[in-house]
Amino acid sequence: MYKIAIIGGDGTGPEVIAEAVKVLKATEGKFGLEFKFTEFEYNGDRYLKEGKTLSDEEMEGLKKYDAILLGAIGHTDIKPGILERGILLKLRFGLDQYINLRPVKLYENVETPVKNKKPEDIDYVVVRENTGGLYSGFGGISMKNTPDEVAAQSMIYSRHQVERCIRFAFEYARKRNLTKPWRGLTKDELDKGYKGKLTLCGKTNVLTYVFDLWERTLHEVAREYPEIKPDYVHVDAMCIYMIECPEKFDVVVTGNMFGDIITDLAAVTQGGMGVAPGGNINPEGVGMFEPIGGTAPAFTGKNQINPMAAIGAAQMMLNHIGETDAAASIDKSMTEVFKKMKSMAAAQMGFSTTEIGDMVRDNL
Repeated sequence: MYKIAIIGGDGTGPEVIAEAVKVLKATEGKFGLEFKFTEFEYNGDRYLKEGKTLSDEEMEGLKKYDAILLGAIGHTDIKPGILERGILLKLRFGLDQYINLRPVKLYENVETPVKNKKPEDIDYVVVRENTGGLYSGFGGISMKNTPDEVAAQSMIYSRHQVERCIRFAFEYARKRNLTKPWRGLTKDELDKGYKGKLTLCGKTNVLTYVFDLWERTLHEVAREYPEIKPDYVHVDAMCIYMIECPEKFDVVVTGNMFGDIITDLAAVTQGGMGVAPGGNINPEGVGMFEPIGGTAPAFTGKNQINPMAAIGAAQMMLNHIGETDAAASIDKSMTEVFKKMKSMAAAQMGFSTTEIGDMVRDNL
């Protein structure tokens, strides 16, 4: 039995999470699972009514759960940053969810804007460090609103933060390629015993201190994973390769800011925000899984939003808690439903939000 915390959040968040819960419930009988769902109203409406985001006590309470399913956070009547820092970042830092995991997978019948690329060409994973770097909040402003105003924000990483992220990425690459070698390896690389590749995305030529630490750590940890080939790409080149030759990537590891940027680009290449799930993971603690498309307030309550990213987040959650057979079944069902959809865009899918959830459930 698994205890799952549900934070529907704002906008269309509760609608898509309802479809993810529907699909999870359908796995119970088939795989002998039991889920106990508890809903929490940590969202913009609560903030407007009570002036509260997320208290320390509430965050501590979430540590009792096996995982968190999150819809979306953001409200049109609330200044940007209040809910994001008060709920999302507080959860990530407070629960030490130091890994942001983003699978980049193009499904059959899902249109990509990348010319001549097929599902076998876009199938990799980005591991983003999730609690350090520029998002740590180190910095400030002096002489504000004067001609001499100065603003500074520092990219700070410890060896501990970098090493645990890189080690997670190597472990993920090992598990990802456990049954068969990654298809992108050359014959020479296969002959050398490689089964996968881990690419560090950084900027060693400009951010010389921070990414010197990242690159040295990559190669030191790589000695413990001789079957995984270490690789490096500058972040600007990464953006080019994600369009020109995404098939060159297996697992990518990067820092917080670069990861935030390249995963949104990656989501577009896999069919858009409506199909892209993500996970905020503490491998020794509570993980939080979510669709990455945001609140989509224009579609709230219309039953027109695409729930596939939320269902994909539920599938990621099952993998994380070790229920890999159930996760594989959901992925297979999603594959079949994608083939029937007219578009991934809201209100253009050919089916309603609830109908798509029903179809994935029934395909199980």
